[in-house]
Amino acid sequence: MDVVSTADVAVGERFAFWREVNAKLWVPYELRCEQDLESRFRAQVATSEVGQVQTALMTTTPYSIERTPKLIRQADPEVLQLNCMVRGRGMVMQDGRRADTDVGDLVLFDTSRPLLADFAPSGSASRQLLLLRFPRSSLPLPDRDLRRLSAVTIPGGKGIGALSSQFLLHLAQRMDELSPADTARLSTLTLDLLTAALADALDTPRAAPAHTRQRALMARIHAFIHGNLGNAHLTPDAIAAAHHISLRYLHKLFQQDGYTVAGWIRERRLEQCRRDLADPQLAARPIHAIATRRGFTSPAHFSRAFRSAHGVSPSQFRRQCAQSQDPCAHP
Repeated sequence: MDVVSTADVAVGERFAFWREVNAKLWVPYELRCEQDLESRFRAQVATSEVGQVQTALMTTTPYSIERTPKLIRQADPEVLQLNCMVRGRGMVMQDGRRADTDVGDLVLFDTSRPLLADFAPSGSASRQLLLLRFPRSSLPLPDRDLRRLSAVTIPGGKGIGALSSQFLLHLAQRMDELSPADTARLSTLTLDLLTAALADALDTPRAAPAHTRQRALMARIHAFIHGNLGNAHLTPDAIAAAHHISLRYLHKLFQQDGYTVAGWIRERRLEQCRRDLADPQLAARPIHAIATRRGFTSPAHFSRAFRSAHGVSPSQFRRQCAQSQDPCAHP
């Protein structure tokens, strides 16, 4: 990931510097900041390319942006942007609509049309936002439908919006851990999931192609599993019921990717335990407590599974990480 910060910029020059950063990273916007906030403005953005999707995790002092007809004439790359609030609140106005967003909520807008956005209008000290920018042509939805969705809040607390939000918030937390192979795979998953969420917001989920709906379903299932790894009762039956599909269809989806449902859950749990065991801040936590936290109910079963996956016992792995100068937490 590429990180840009105002930390090393003189206080009086930080907002002007941020204007330049915005112009280089995204389409041109007019930026405005309240005078008392501009004098103590701070911002940081971490950007990454996930295939066709440009992602940015941004933490800033509140400010507003405007995309005017004049700026659109100057540069129009025909891209859509989807915002997911990680911390704070926001507002977007476009096409006569206003979307107010809270943590986890999603909102889409088109940079080819005028818009106004105000981040953290409540005056909170800082806000964090995950931005995803992608070509309009990358979504298999008609332009007329996409236009109906601009500046419409997609709640992050229910339905497909909630599952999409969980996936994106998890992505925001793990962006710095992604390998090139991960980003290539996640690009397709991200676009499929967004397509399904937007089609659902239109109340026409069948507008998305069948293969897109299937991949989006898998992305939601993966996000659901990640969010429930600590639940010892996370079973294929529970997963199928949560997504309103048959158990047989759930197994078929995983078989297409070369996995069993139980095997995929076990791998994710072992990954989390491996990360926890390598974390020096958790060095005093008993191994059995780490295993239990990630959903393993039997210490003996966990020890066997960990040794089978990594060639050493959990205690040996923890000692190796403590003695090594290399970051064991990352394979």
